[in-house]
Amino acid sequence: MENAQVGVFLAYASNQGRALIDRRLYLPEHTWCQDSERRSGSGVPEDVDFATKPRLALQMIEAALDAGCTASWVTGDEVYGQDPQLRSALEARGVGYVLAAACTTRVRINHNRTVTRADNAAAALPPDAWHRQSAGAGAKGPRYYDWAWVQIGPDHNRCLLIRRNPATGELAFYLCWSPGQVALSALVRAAGIRWCIEECFQAAKGQVGLDHYQVRNWTAWHRHITLAMLALAFLTAVAASAKPTRRADPNRSARSSDPIDLTIPEIRHLISTQCPPLVYPAVSQRATFQLPFQSGDLDLAESRPARRPLRQHSRFALLSPSSAPPLY
Repeated sequence: MENAQVGVFLAYASNQGRALIDRRLYLPEHTWCQDSERRSGSGVPEDVDFATKPRLALQMIEAALDAGCTASWVTGDEVYGQDPQLRSALEARGVGYVLAAACTTRVRINHNRTVTRADNAAAALPPDAWHRQSAGAGAKGPRYYDWAWVQIGPDHNRCLLIRRNPATGELAFYLCWSPGQVALSALVRAAGIRWCIEECFQAAKGQVGLDHYQVRNWTAWHRHITLAMLALAFLTAVAASAKPTRRADPNRSARSSDPIDLTIPEIRHLISTQCPPLVYPAVSQRATFQLPFQSGDLDLAESRPARRPLRQHSRFALLSPSSAPPLY
């Protein structure tokens, strides 16, 4: 697409909340990285080279871990699941992963003796290999699917996780690895938490204007995205701190009279009513990009004014240790 931007985003999820914590702008190799005139016109730094989406993802994960961010699991879609270098790097750092994979992915089963496609491995499973479990709460209640797992490779720490829709029979596949043996429920929960990043994007677009921009410069894109991510992280932190303290009571009624948790939209509304927006003098469109952040922005399009750019997002998530159930 001529008028498109592709961003790779990292989200962090825990029992306290979730937020976007890092971002990278993906530059196609031939149409951007090798076009010096186009790079110069959009302000792309000279030291920025081509990197695949999984490579950008690994850069962000390593930066988060090196900064002290603790995570038990990394999840992502097929773009990341099919990259062996990303999987090997996570294993080397002792971080488990549940990464989506295509049905054509070839895996080794039968104690590493047989090579077959993921969908063929699923078709060979007996009926009692499937277990109905919830992948977490959704908008309409628990998200129940049928799950099965197959050991792949020579050890018990590596498996193919298979999800089946009870209504349609549609299958989804995940390549999984963990530093130690875990229960099926742990992998199911990790696979389900991956969807939290969709909630992050929904909140970021609806509450802090993540996609409300028309910039065409490397620096401007990063400034806007960073500001939106910071605003979302702030609202998430306020929402977590505002939660009322409750005793752990499994018999607590769903219609309890205890205070309810405030949502991010409600907190944003409360803040906006207490802090009226500032009014700035009129400035040119170029000046509005000068936000006080040391990051950048790029729109994969001509630098001339044009229609609003199309934005695409590539997502994956880090899951904190508290997000995962205990090992069995």
